Amino acid sequence: MLIFSAIMAMIVANSSFSESYAHLVHAVIGPTLTDKLGPMTVHLWINDGLMAIFFLLVGLEIKREFVDGRLASPDRRRLPFIAAAAGMAVPAILYMLFAGGSDGLARGWAIPAATDIAFAMGVLALLGKRAPTSLKLFLVTVAIVDDMGAVAIIAIFYTAAINIVALAAAAGLLGIMVACNRGGVKHLAIYMLLFALLWYAMLLSGVHATIAGVLAATTIPLERTPGAPDSKTSPLHRLEHALHPWVAFAIVPVFGFANAGVDVRGLGVDQILAPLPLGIAAGLFFGKQIGIFGSVWLSVRFGIAGKLRGATWLQIYAVAMLCGIGFTMSLFIGGLAFPDRPALIDEAKIGVLMGSLAAALTGYVVLRLAPLHPDHAAIEAETDDEIVADGDVRDMSEAQE
Repeated sequence: MLIFSAIMAMIVANSSFSESYAHLVHAVIGPTLTDKLGPMTVHLWINDGLMAIFFLLVGLEIKREFVDGRLASPDRRRLPFIAAAAGMAVPAILYMLFAGGSDGLARGWAIPAATDIAFAMGVLALLGKRAPTSLKLFLVTVAIVDDMGAVAIIAIFYTAAINIVALAAAAGLLGIMVACNRGGVKHLAIYMLLFALLWYAMLLSGVHATIAGVLAATTIPLERTPGAPDSKTSPLHRLEHALHPWVAFAIVPVFGFANAGVDVRGLGVDQILAPLPLGIAAGLFFGKQIGIFGSVWLSVRFGIAGKLRGATWLQIYAVAMLCGIGFTMSLFIGGLAFPDRPALIDEAKIGVLMGSLAAALTGYVVLRLAPLHPDHAAIEAETDDEIVADGDVRDMSEAQE
């Protein structure tokens, strides 16, 4: 769905319907919720409204993994944290080397720092059993930690002037949600109402409104179910399962369609090789693979973490390439970095599309041609037996997806 929506956006933006596409995306369909943003347009409702629900789901996944999942123990957090941190730092450094010296472009340093888990896991899914389970689980955990870093970057570096009164109101609402959690309140309707109010307070505060989604997620009660399927009575599990199809098949594709469309007719080599798109593409394609693969190799070399079971170094390198697919979050950060400069936003889109496409195609080809680990079949069979024996159906289903 995400790939289809991105392709459709590019087709429409480069057809005779390009003006209609632009009018649709920027059509005013709501009141002025804050003077900073002005009248609410389709684009604002998607990026500031629907994406808050996307971030709510991201927050729920992060909380579940930390409290009751693959990141629940320090030993299991170590390698994903190291890989994700290096995978964000190196692309940012490469971006600054290519584009940091140009006037006003330094604000885009975080654009190539994010990984799009939907695209990356989609490529792995195409490989079926050729991709070891350990690689799939590694990619999921790195992407979750990567999302945490992206959320922190948005909150810290892409926040406008602060409205102290609105921020205090947001803090008060968050405090009420925490109190509800501590008081044993499990009715999701109450949390969702408070989430809507929190979103509006954050919108007025100057902190990007989507951060309300992650903050609200931390307050949703969770019943631990170690080594078992998700609890049917756990509010967090129920909300996560309820949101997932809407986010995956509606919100994210709508976001892709509204943000991926860029008119490339008449685009010359000079525009493609301009500092901004070149810096983003280099950061995604080269920065991610250097940062993630290099950090994993060094971690194994110095005994900080063990090598991924059943995976060769070439396969690990290919997955590091796939982490260079930065579509959704990179486009989102690109809009935040240059809010009043649409020409730069279009250049950023070109860079994101170039880098992500190169990472996806190269990563797929390398994984497809890479020789399997000598014990691949035996390890995969043993891993499946261990997962079933432990009752960890959630991990198994995610690995297969």
